[in-house]
Amino acid sequence: MSIAYNLEVIHQRMAEAARKSGRSADQVRLVAVSKTKPAEAIADAFRCGQQVFGENYVQELTEKAGLLGEGIRWHFIGSLQSNKVRQIAGMVELIHSVDRISLAREIDRQWGLIGKVCDVLIQVNISQEETKSGTTTADLLDLVRQVAELPHVRIKGLMTMPPFFDDPEGARPYFRELQRLAGEVAAAGIPGVEMKELSMGMSGDFEVAIEEGATLVRVGSALFGERVYR
Repeated sequence: MSIAYNLEVIHQRMAEAARKSGRSADQVRLVAVSKTKPAEAIADAFRCGQQVFGENYVQELTEKAGLLGEGIRWHFIGSLQSNKVRQIAGMVELIHSVDRISLAREIDRQWGLIGKVCDVLIQVNISQEETKSGTTTADLLDLVRQVAELPHVRIKGLMTMPPFFDDPEGARPYFRELQRLAGEVAAAGIPGVEMKELSMGMSGDFEVAIEEGATLVRVGSALFGERVYR
C-alpha cells in the first residue's frame, strides 16, 4: 500500500476513535514516526499532507533535517542524552522524552543560548519497566516543579510508553493512568505548566490511546510499513 493510502486509513481510524470517545477528530494529531526511514519516504508523506515527524536519534534527525529543508515540523521522541541536546537546539518543535532534571537543565541552557524556549513533555514510566525511560509516578510532581523553574523550558504535557501487548486493550490502564496523572499535575496549579498534550499510543494501540485522551499519537509502521521504505 502507498503512504498516501496508509495516511488516509490512519486518519479515518483516528477520527472514528475520537468520535467513539465523544471527542473531535481535530483534538488529536498524528506524529509520523520516521526513524530508520529515508528522507524520500518523509518527503512523500509530507507531500500527502503529513506535517509532524518524530525521530528517535539525534544524528538521524539532523541529517534528515539538513536534506529536507524547511516546512517539516520535527518532534524528538526518543531517549535523549544531555550531551546531544546542543545538536537539536532550535530544530525541534517538541521534545516528548524529558525524564530527569539534568536533561531539562541542558535543554534550558542550549535553548537559552539561542534566545528561544523549548516545549517539552515529561515522560512517565508508568509500567516501571527497566528497559523504558521515564520518571516514576511518585516523582512526577517534584520533577514538574523543578522543570517549571527553568526559563527556557515550557512543559506542555506528559508522555508514556506502555508494555507491549498483543491485544491493545492491555495498554488501556496505562493510558488511563497518564490521563489521571495529567489531571493531578493540572490540579497542582504550577505556574507556567500546561497539561495540553498527552503523547501516547503507537501503531498497535493508538485507537485505545485516543479513547483515553491522547492528543498526540506516534505512528510509524502503520504509515511507512515494517520494512525500510523504497
